[in-house]
Amino acid sequence: MLKIYHTDKETNVFEEIKEFKPGSWINLVNPSEAEIKKVCESVNIQEDFIRDALDYEEKARIDQEDDDNTILFVVDVPIIEKNEENEIYTTMPLGMIVVRDEFFITVSLRKNKIIENFEKRKIKNFQTYKKSRFIFQILYLNSSYFLMHLKQINKETEIAEYILKNSMKNKELLKLLSLEKGLVYFTTSLKSNELVMEKTMRGKIIKLYEEDEDILEDAITENRQAIEMAKIYSDILNGTMDAYASIISNNLNGVMKTLTSITIVLAVPTMISSFWGMNVELPFQYNKFGFVIMVLFAIITTLVVTWWLKKKDMLN
Repeated sequence: MLKIYHTDKETNVFEEIKEFKPGSWINLVNPSEAEIKKVCESVNIQEDFIRDALDYEEKARIDQEDDDNTILFVVDVPIIEKNEENEIYTTMPLGMIVVRDEFFITVSLRKNKIIENFEKRKIKNFQTYKKSRFIFQILYLNSSYFLMHLKQINKETEIAEYILKNSMKNKELLKLLSLEKGLVYFTTSLKSNELVMEKTMRGKIIKLYEEDEDILEDAITENRQAIEMAKIYSDILNGTMDAYASIISNNLNGVMKTLTSITIVLAVPTMISSFWGMNVELPFQYNKFGFVIMVLFAIITTLVVTWWLKKKDMLN
């Protein structure tokens, strides 16, 4: 998908346009080969800048071409993927390309809320021709979304813990495992994004304006807060998983102990009846109350064995 947006410098009107006009914002979402070639030929940049941002495994980084003053920023943004059972928290690369002082290009594999907020004009003081501010606003909004998703992960962890306290279900344990993996992805991406923002803050990559510097500083602060939150939630989740693993193991041991004890108790009357079922001379064989005596003997012996097992804490 290819869309071009432009903010008029005189009227400050934001609109979608069809032509590649200097000062415009070009948004590419999972573009086709034809769209990639069209953009590269129209703004005169290498295709690698766009293709690198479309690599799902691409890490957060900054790449600069000295000959034509084109700069590529790649950062990781949080997304939620859905499978048959759970929502999976993960990240994907978002490319931002500053083409000289003429165009600003964003490249992503799929739609994301960060870019949609700019498309819907939900961001204050946003103009397509102010490229430095545009980048800093994306970085700040990205850090804010990481924080928001981390809070959601924490809530889902608490819900899963509450369900597990009442009944041990594999579904909830798998949910916790999925959340733990999501925190690992977030932590790795946040640390990579921090390096990109700190490198940008030095002012050697892109020009910094005083009125925009605060946005970048706020973005770095939010990102660091997200890193700390991710670490705390990850530690809590790791402890929770270890605790429930011990609980499950303990419960399994308890079940096995109970089943073993029941087997021993039931073996007593079975053994006694087996003795008196032999075709040999046995006590009470000719006694008319022999059956009752043996039943009472089996019951008393079973009760004694049960009492002994209970005393030894071998029977729950």
